[in-house]
Amino acid sequence: MNLQEETIAILNKYNLHAKKKFGQNFLINEQVIEEIVEKAEISKDDVVIEIGPGLGSLTKELVLKAKKVIAIELDKNMVEILKTRFEIFKNLEIIQEDILKIDLKSITEKYDNVKVVANLPYYITTPIIMKLLESKLNIKSITVMVQKEVGRRICATHEDKEYGAISISVQYYTMPQIIIDVPKTDFMPSPEVDSCVIKMDMLNKPRVKVNDEKMFFKTIKVAFSQRRKTISNSLMNVGKTKEEIKSILASLNIDEKLRAENLSIDQYASISNML
Repeated sequence: MNLQEETIAILNKYNLHAKKKFGQNFLINEQVIEEIVEKAEISKDDVVIEIGPGLGSLTKELVLKAKKVIAIELDKNMVEILKTRFEIFKNLEIIQEDILKIDLKSITEKYDNVKVVANLPYYITTPIIMKLLESKLNIKSITVMVQKEVGRRICATHEDKEYGAISISVQYYTMPQIIIDVPKTDFMPSPEVDSCVIKMDMLNKPRVKVNDEKMFFKTIKVAFSQRRKTISNSLMNVGKTKEEIKSILASLNIDEKLRAENLSIDQYASISNML
């Protein structure tokens, strides 16, 4: 029985279907699952946090490779299926909770070599990734399935058209890369867009040195909220006059006519430090 047949059989057994409100699209390509676990470099030394395991197709591979898997699932129907499917595995802990509400710090601080692996619900991809990063967790890497467009934005540099606030925010904490492209036909039901898997290796320290992280992220948010404007105009919303902004940009040798997407993460760090 291949993965697609197995998925259909499980859904039929429990009289269930993919729930749109939870963003459920079940991955049915076994090769992709194996590749995710391989490229996430999961070993018997690792504790894996899996977000939204659903029916457990990825969980099945993770419990065989990892020291321990902590699966966080919101849908109670899926939790019951996971408990039944994996009752013989002593290295799996299942938590029924909303990933955006759970205290991840209290979970991760108990272990070393923690890695996050997940097929994320697309409608809350960015909030989940930013929670993982902003919580300053004791984790080594994050390997997640996302919409292809989102993956490209996360990995973009200031020379790419997809570059934006999310690119800088993620790259402040990690070194992201797209590791697998996944067509929409590899899911059931098939989503409207193609996907990709990105791996974000955590940096030992933030990529750039900033005096005030709050100001750094505020600067980025303000700059990209009006990305059609020049940087000197968009940055006025941080609470400075246009003359003050122009003076800061001039002192850093940054052309005031540039737009948000033209500036590197290092330049944003310099601007926020001056602000």
